[in-house]
Amino acid sequence: VQLQASGGGLVQAGGSLRLSCAASGRTFSSYNMGWFRQAPGEEREFVAAISWGGGSTDYAASVKGRFTVSRDNAKNTVYLQMNSLKPEDTAVYYCAAGNYGLGRFDYQYDYWGQGTLVTVSS
Repeated sequence: VQLQASGGGLVQAGGSLRLSCAASGRTFSSYNMGWFRQAPGEEREFVAAISWGGGSTDYAASVKGRFTVSRDNAKNTVYLQMNSLKPEDTAVYYCAAGNYGLGRFDYQYDYWGQGTLVTVSS
C-alpha cells in the first residue's frame, strides 16, 4: 500500500482544515488507518485511528472533540477533519496503514505516507 497525504497548510487559530490520505492498491479496505503528527523537536505522536470498516475510531485526548477521522473505502481515502485548531496542533501529519488493531503506536502500522505540514498561527 502506498499512501499520499495532502491538505495541509497555514490556518489561523480557531480555523479548520481537512487532511486526506489517498491509498493505492485494492486492499485498502482491509487496513486500519491511523493519523500521527510530529511537531518540531518532538517525537511523533498518535492523533486518531479508524478501523478497516470505519465502525470504530480512537482519538488522542488532545484532539478529541475537535478532530474527526473518517474513510471512504470506495475512494481508497481516509480523512482527518480538524476544527478549532490551536497553535499546538502545528506539526507534520502522517497517515499510516496497518493490520494490528486500532493502534496508537508506530509499530502497529506497516505503511506510512510522506506527511503534510499543518501550521496554525496564533
